[in-house]
Amino acid sequence: MDKNRAGITITQRESYKAFIPKALAPKPPLKIDSETIEMLSKADTAIGRLSGISETLPNPNLFVAMYVRKEAVLSSQIEGTEASLEDVLEYESENRPKTLANDVSEVVNYVRAMNYGLKRLNELPLSLRLIKEIHAELMEGVRGVGKNPGEFRRTQNWIGPKGCTLKNARFIPPPPHEMARALGDLEKYMHSGLTYPLLMECGLIHFQFETIHPFLDGNGRIGRLLITFFLCFKGILKKPLLYLSHYFKQNRLEYYDRLMAVRDRGDFEAWIKFFLKGVFYVADEACETSHKIVNLQIEDKNRINKLYRKSSKAGILHEKLLDRPIVSIKDIAKMMGVTFPTANDMCAKLVKLNILKEITGKSRSRMFAYKNYLEILKQE
Repeated sequence: MDKNRAGITITQRESYKAFIPKALAPKPPLKIDSETIEMLSKADTAIGRLSGISETLPNPNLFVAMYVRKEAVLSSQIEGTEASLEDVLEYESENRPKTLANDVSEVVNYVRAMNYGLKRLNELPLSLRLIKEIHAELMEGVRGVGKNPGEFRRTQNWIGPKGCTLKNARFIPPPPHEMARALGDLEKYMHSGLTYPLLMECGLIHFQFETIHPFLDGNGRIGRLLITFFLCFKGILKKPLLYLSHYFKQNRLEYYDRLMAVRDRGDFEAWIKFFLKGVFYVADEACETSHKIVNLQIEDKNRINKLYRKSSKAGILHEKLLDRPIVSIKDIAKMMGVTFPTANDMCAKLVKLNILKEITGKSRSRMFAYKNYLEILKQE
C-alpha cells in the first residue's frame, strides 16, 4: 500500500509538518473486494428502504424536521455541547427562557444551517460558495463567532487534545495556500463524472473535507452536514433523513483512527468499509424509528377518536405534536388559533389519554411533553 496515496507531509518554514492532500480519486484505484461489495449492497438497500418509507409517512416533513433536530443535538454533542433534544424543543416554546444557554444556541444554529442549506440546494449547486454560506449560519452568535464565520481560514490550524500546539498536534491540515488548491480540486471532483458508486464517493468526499479542514472552527459539523447535502444533491435521498453523527459518536475513536490511517498509510479501503457500515446502520435505524412513530401515531389517533369524536380538535393537536412535542398552553393556543381556555381544554384531553404529560411540576407556565414520541426519537 502506498503510504503517500492520500497526500504527503511537508515541513513548513516554521518547522512544523503539514499534510498536503492529493486530489481525488485515489491512485492507485480503490480495491473493491467482496466485503466492500456486500457492505455497499446493504447500504444501498437500506437507503432505498428509507427513501421509500419517507414517501409513505403521513407527515414526512414533520418527521424530517424532528430528525434534523435530533441530528443537530448529536452532531453538536460530538463537539462537546451538552444540550439535549428536550432543551432545544423547550427553547422553541412560548415559555422559553429569556437567556439562551450557549450549548442550546449552537444546536439551534445547526438546525438553522441544515434547513438553510437544504433550501439553498434548490437554488444553488453543492459548491464552496454554499459551504461558506452554511458555515456562516452555523457560527452566527455562538462560540467561534470570532473565527471568521462564512470564510475559509487564512492561518494554519491543527487538530489534537485541548491545549495542544503545532508541536504536539495529532494532525496538521494543509497551510492556507495549499488549502485553497485542495478545495478547488474538491469542488471540481464533486461536479465531475466521479469514479465509484455514490455512497463510496460520499465517503471519499467527507474524508477529503475533514482532511482539508478549511475553517478555523466548525469543520466537523460542516463535514457531517456535507454527507447529507451530497446525497440529496445527487438524488440518492428523497428526504434528508440520513445522518451519521450517531454512528460517528458511538465509534468516535475508530472514526478518527480510520481517517488517520488514510493519511498515514493510504488505507482508503478500510475507511470506505467503515463509512458504508455507518450508512447501513443509520439508514436501518431511521427505518425502524419511522415504523415505530407511524405505529404510535395510529395507536394514539385511534384512542383519541374512540374517546372523542373524529372531528375533535384534540386529533388535530395530536398531529401538530409530531413537530412540536414539547408545548405550553400558550403554544397550543397559537398553534391551533384558539383561546387560552380552549387550548387548556384540548391539552387536558390529551393528558387524560396519557399522550401529553406535564413535565414542569408548576401551577403556572406549565410545559407538556409527548413523552412516548420523544422516547422513540431518543432511542440509540
